[in-house]
Amino acid sequence: MIELFDLVPGVTPFVFLGLSILSFFTAAFGVVAGLGGGVLLLGVMATIFPPAVLIPLHGMVLLGTNGGRFIIMWPHILKKLLPVFFFGAIAGAVIGGKVVVALPTAILQIILGSFILYVCWAPKIAARAYTHTKFFLLGLLGTLIGMFVGSSGTLMAPYVAAACPDRRQYVATHSVFMTLVHGLKVVVFGILGFAIGTYLPLVIVMIGTAFFGNMFGRAVLNRMPEQAFRRIFQVVLTVLAVRLLYTGIENWQWL
Repeated sequence: MIELFDLVPGVTPFVFLGLSILSFFTAAFGVVAGLGGGVLLLGVMATIFPPAVLIPLHGMVLLGTNGGRFIIMWPHILKKLLPVFFFGAIAGAVIGGKVVVALPTAILQIILGSFILYVCWAPKIAARAYTHTKFFLLGLLGTLIGMFVGSSGTLMAPYVAAACPDRRQYVATHSVFMTLVHGLKVVVFGILGFAIGTYLPLVIVMIGTAFFGNMFGRAVLNRMPEQAFRRIFQVVLTVLAVRLLYTGIENWQWL
């Protein structure tokens, strides 16, 4: 087993075990709170892996995490939202794979944090009914932004929540969206030369523990009142947005 751990670059057996346990808890949190698990996992992994490895590796783990989540939540998926989002996500992946010079991360974090706070606390805007244009753009921007900041689920969450009247529909549908976003991201980084196979032992174990975290989170979600879920969702979204703003301001570099 130690030899297996040594096959993963930059990962000691202790870190391997820690990330596997963390994957369980962040997956469970993502189901119960409706979002945030991927961002929490990204924050910890950012202290271990360099950016060139972090984004595709995190994407591989969340691909499996969200894939397992939407499988166990399949009956609740709001399927009418999927086709238009899918085509938008494809467009976002194509654009993201061709972009060489990206917006500085700090500026992007500030813009995203401000935008998320706005849509979170502006019910009349966030609660508009589903439209093809809105979800096409959501797929495009969610996938494109995910290429650079690792996780764009927080950006998409208010719109998906507004289109889903039930908390289980939201969790299931958002998971399908994120599975697509991270799947496309993994494909793009693979084409660009990222050695995905090198990290497979860690990815497989983290996806496995995340699946059990999803099961645990689903059990909690099914017992949670709708109003309580919506309140937790809004609070978590606000905290994550404030964190984005703080990180962006902290990393600001005047040219």
